[in-house]
Amino acid sequence: MFMGGPQKQLNEEVRRMVTRVGINGYGTIGKRVADAVAAQSDMEVVGVTKTGPSFGCDLAVRKGYPLFCTFDDAGKIAAFSESGYQCNGGLSDLLAGCDIIIDCSPGKVGAENLAKYMAAGVKSIFQGGEKHDLTGRSYSSSANHSENLGVDCTRVVSCNTTGLSRTLVPLQEHCADRGGISVNCVMIRRAADPGDSSKGPINAIKPVLKVPSHHGPDLMTVSPEIDITSLAVAVPTTIMHVHAITVNLPAGHGLDTEKVIAMWDSAARVLVMNGADTRITTTAEVMELARDIGRTWGDLHEIFVWEDGVSLQSDTLYYFQAIHQESDVIPENVDAIRALMSSEADWRASVDRTDAAIAQFNGLS
Repeated sequence: MFMGGPQKQLNEEVRRMVTRVGINGYGTIGKRVADAVAAQSDMEVVGVTKTGPSFGCDLAVRKGYPLFCTFDDAGKIAAFSESGYQCNGGLSDLLAGCDIIIDCSPGKVGAENLAKYMAAGVKSIFQGGEKHDLTGRSYSSSANHSENLGVDCTRVVSCNTTGLSRTLVPLQEHCADRGGISVNCVMIRRAADPGDSSKGPINAIKPVLKVPSHHGPDLMTVSPEIDITSLAVAVPTTIMHVHAITVNLPAGHGLDTEKVIAMWDSAARVLVMNGADTRITTTAEVMELARDIGRTWGDLHEIFVWEDGVSLQSDTLYYFQAIHQESDVIPENVDAIRALMSSEADWRASVDRTDAAIAQFNGLS
């Protein structure tokens, strides 16, 4: 039956309310971002890119995500069909159908990609592998959502910086009227992702000899009020980072250990558990928890804080937290889409909507 008049206009308005999202780079981060976007009722994945035919294309096909080539080269595009994959064109073709592109390509190609996005008139979000200077702004849901409303491009800060933001921003907000907080932290970094066979160390502990490490300055791109210094060391593991954090609180802060824990219990995307009570005392057990509760790929979007590792002594707070490097930034990308598209001004409302949709998508709600 022909549908015209008010019904046709309503359908068009509903369609315009759905943000068309492209994913440039369907790898470790890109495949997770694609699923998180697909879970949202106000977004749709209009395509994902691969540099060439590979096993990753099979996943995109099974998920129903249209495949595009990272390049506009006719020969590279043709290579997909020669391997049995339907390729819908190059990056330019994907950009022609996007409202916004999430750049999940390897680091160091951001400047070239940004020029393409700008020429196409498409908003863009980059990952923490690119430097802040590329876009001139960075993003963390809890720290500076409002500052990214309506902008043309931004950069979601790295997994480690996201983790720092989740627990330190609430403390800074509580102490802001008394001069704020100062932080010293040691980032105990995994050496490589589980699927990465090209990095090490294998049998060594490798200190990052650039002091301070980039993590502290990176946090200050989204929360410049926090005075922070960071050191980093890489260890031979592929599962999670651990942060050992010392926070100096101003006099008269009014907190104790229990109040700090309660603050994080109510914070967005922070999971506080007692290691002794749960027998979750290592990152291996944290990852096993994520698998046991049914998270896709065993992902943990939350920052894990050991309750019995939190101690506030006078004005000095000590704690440990663990970061799942493959997944904590995933929901932040979804919130960043709403910021750039000006579709949700309230960061907490976006977080709640994002997380509920992902849980439902994964059958966990």
